[in-house]
Amino acid sequence: MSSPVADAVDPSMQTLTSTEALAQLWSTLGQPADALSRVTLTGAAALPSSFAVNTLAQSVIAASALAAAQVDTLRTGRQQTVSVDMRHAALEFRSERYFRVDGQLPPEPWDKIAGIYRCGDGRWVRLHTNFPHHRDGVLKLLGCAYDRDAVAAALGHWKAEAFEEAAAQVGMVVAAARTFDEWDRHPQGVAVAGQPLMTIERIGDAPPEPLAAHADGRPLSGVRVLDVTRVIAGPVCGRTLAAHGADVLLVTAPHLPAIPSLVIDTGRGKRSAQLDLRDAADAAQLRTLLRDADIFVQGYRPGGVAALGFSPEQAAAARPGIVYVSLCAYGYEGPWANRRGFDSLVQTASGFNWAEAEAAGKDKPHPLPAQALDHGAGYLMAAGAMTALARRMTEGGSWHVRVSLAQTGHWLRGLGRVANGFDVADPRYEDVGAYLETTPSGFGTLTAMRHAGQLSDTPPHWALPAVPLGTHPARW
Repeated sequence: MSSPVADAVDPSMQTLTSTEALAQLWSTLGQPADALSRVTLTGAAALPSSFAVNTLAQSVIAASALAAAQVDTLRTGRQQTVSVDMRHAALEFRSERYFRVDGQLPPEPWDKIAGIYRCGDGRWVRLHTNFPHHRDGVLKLLGCAYDRDAVAAALGHWKAEAFEEAAAQVGMVVAAARTFDEWDRHPQGVAVAGQPLMTIERIGDAPPEPLAAHADGRPLSGVRVLDVTRVIAGPVCGRTLAAHGADVLLVTAPHLPAIPSLVIDTGRGKRSAQLDLRDAADAAQLRTLLRDADIFVQGYRPGGVAALGFSPEQAAAARPGIVYVSLCAYGYEGPWANRRGFDSLVQTASGFNWAEAEAAGKDKPHPLPAQALDHGAGYLMAAGAMTALARRMTEGGSWHVRVSLAQTGHWLRGLGRVANGFDVADPRYEDVGAYLETTPSGFGTLTAMRHAGQLSDTPPHWALPAVPLGTHPARW
């Protein structure tokens, strides 16, 4: 008798190799093809999935490392080689699962009512309630107690898509589970399919800005990055830039919720300050920081940051030559372009969870083995930022890099399916020690995942420890 995986995934389906995926990415970035000869990709899959999650991890981390090497070539004339091990890259896609503070597990990141529920029409929805205002808004909409059984009972009176829409109308984050076929016919699925994986657009004029040699010698030494992101994707971008030497200043606000475990994992290599952009003086201070920045990374929903005075065009006017990096959930066109979302919700809405469930022989939506859209988007953002920085060095100009979780997911689908993907054992903490490092931090002794994107002459590392939010003043 055939297995559920064999029934769900056609073994004759063409799956791209990491080398082919990297070549696609590198072409999308508009980078010179001859640089690909300096990349070595090794290793085997680490994460169980019917999707090419391991290939995604290796290729996007390789693209970001090679983009750093390209900046270094322009800066110093060196031509560093790049190497990425697939197992290491895939494990880094779950870096938030594999760190310990003083030998102890980090705080549980998931709220107790977050997750998947069956609705009254027999369909499923996923709730994201990790931020208190999202939790409270969902409970108000349902009119029930803060309890999984109460939530399940209340959702029994709703149709899945009706609750998804009702939640979106009041700014909450909920996704109805769809199949790929349903998503491909949905107006937002159609819009995503019509967009490129990512875009790098010139948005203003400015003279070329070559980067002078720096005593530290790393590709991004002296490059200033304003990181105003939260959760995973945007912070992974900033963490990656810091690994290659950038001066990254994370700016949050006291009133904005955060997930403590993610702050620890993605805060490595960054200083951390707090500014409330609703306050005129704090907004003015961010503009002062912006004028001396090279890269600005933001993950507000489309239009959100413009209302605070920091749109791409506003940033380019304040700082000609800025590299502005944007992240959103569902893409920049279509009816959901302004909709809030997170990796787990985009997976659910766009068909991944049903396809993975079918391949695994499950009878309810089954997630990918990592927050793969978040991590994938984060490394794409970093690769795009460094590509735009290289263009600024040679051509000048201000640049806007745009990445979304949904477009990252659409590209992952295009990499093909893995017929025996669940034959890979799911790695435990005890299995990953070779990829961990132990350093001091502002939280205690931190044991966490090293960066997988290796450069031959300037190995990536984080010169600064992760620290609690707001540890540093808001200045360079």
